[in-house]
Amino acid sequence: MSNAGHIISWALRVGAALIMTQSLFFKFSGAEESIYIFSTLGMEPWGRIATGIAELIASILLLIPRTTWLGASLGAATMAGAIFFHLTTLGIVVKDDGGQLFVYAIITLLCCITLLVMERQKIQAVLHGTFSK
Repeated sequence: MSNAGHIISWALRVGAALIMTQSLFFKFSGAEESIYIFSTLGMEPWGRIATGIAELIASILLLIPRTTWLGASLGAATMAGAIFFHLTTLGIVVKDDGGQLFVYAIITLLCCITLLVMERQKIQAVLHGTFSK
């Protein structure tokens, strides 16, 4: 990967990790908005806590070069779920947030998908049992 590629990769990794980790306080502290979201989905409190744990693990994995692809996979799956629920149950705007949570989910999903494309050689190596670096 070129120097520019490394810079882009790190920007995507840090961006996705920051978006996911900034929401952890709200999920783990039981903030009103988080409780509202997961109650609406019928997944309070277990869904809120599980989602927070998944986002924390994804964020950590994203920042470790060897596991970036795993973090991007977990992050993409988590954000795809969030977007699905926004489109089917919650709506784009949740509790007058102006769609901010929805936009963050889309940005994070795009970062993770881009990272998966950038990491495709590592993913193929793992699938073929030849991953060593």
